[in-house]
Amino acid sequence: INAEYMGDPEGSKGVMSDGQKDIRRQAPLLCVGHSRGVVELAYSPITEDGYFLFSASLDKQPMIRRGDSGDWIGTFEGHKGAVWAAQPNQAATLAVTGSADFTVKLWDTITGAELHTYPHQHVVKSACFNQASNRILTAGQEKTIRIWDLDRTDAPLLTMEGHTQSIKTARFLCDQNLVISGGADSTVRVWDVRSGSLVSTHQVPGPISSFELSPDGQVLTLATGRTVQFWDALSRQLMHEFVSDVVVESVTLHPQRLVYVCGGSDFWVRMYDFATGQELETQKGHHGPVRAVAFSPLGDSYCSGSEDSTIRIWSTFATVPSPSDGRLSGQAPQPSTTPT
Repeated sequence: INAEYMGDPEGSKGVMSDGQKDIRRQAPLLCVGHSRGVVELAYSPITEDGYFLFSASLDKQPMIRRGDSGDWIGTFEGHKGAVWAAQPNQAATLAVTGSADFTVKLWDTITGAELHTYPHQHVVKSACFNQASNRILTAGQEKTIRIWDLDRTDAPLLTMEGHTQSIKTARFLCDQNLVISGGADSTVRVWDVRSGSLVSTHQVPGPISSFELSPDGQVLTLATGRTVQFWDALSRQLMHEFVSDVVVESVTLHPQRLVYVCGGSDFWVRMYDFATGQELETQKGHHGPVRAVAFSPLGDSYCSGSEDSTIRIWSTFATVPSPSDGRLSGQAPQPSTTPT
């Protein structure tokens, strides 16, 4: 991934440490293969084989790629409708996808084989694994949250209802006994999976367009309209709130909470300082709204997916110089396992 000084005003904007604007353009890695919009991107944790990037697309064809290079590895074939969710398990040996064909599918990522199909009554917008990779959490336009046991495929283990409109995303919290969800009814809700009861409801400014739980389970990042919010996922207290100049379609937080990246309705990708909300850079390249963004587990790069059907991988620190306080040092967090 290269970053070059550019003299034209159409280049990407970088904010220098002295506050002066400098025109730069970053050349991202371009990943093609999808034929319709990319709506979800998810990196696996670092494994002994490296880390991997999963993509969900309206073309019905979820894919897996090398996380560092974006090289295509395979396509999971079997859905008959747009795929809205694609998530790996902790070891990246399994994947789960949710689709407009009213199903969730479980896949073997090594062979590409479909292992099981879980029927639903409406479009599925969210699907993910728990930490132990023995349960699947699903949600969507049915306004119902379901938990499935991988050893019991005939019926869901638990069903929880309470949202009044479509659910954007649902995720297990740290202790795995709680689930957090957000949707078009402008609420974030917390559920106890032991009893199936609603624990708390938190109002947000509008329908949720992006909803991400940090890898350590500590921070909930969400977008609604032009507003980006960061919540303490454990206490459910609002940490930061920033308002953008454009409608935010997607948002992701750096693993070390240094910066956050937003995908906009204006086709641009913007990076901001997490502590202050100051815009640090703007990257162009997409030709449609940016529906998905995600940081790699190392934090040294991030990816964006758009209605233009492409995925682009950008360097986190290519154009953003280090501020005097050293928070943007350009040093990525060290993985627990070195990729091979």
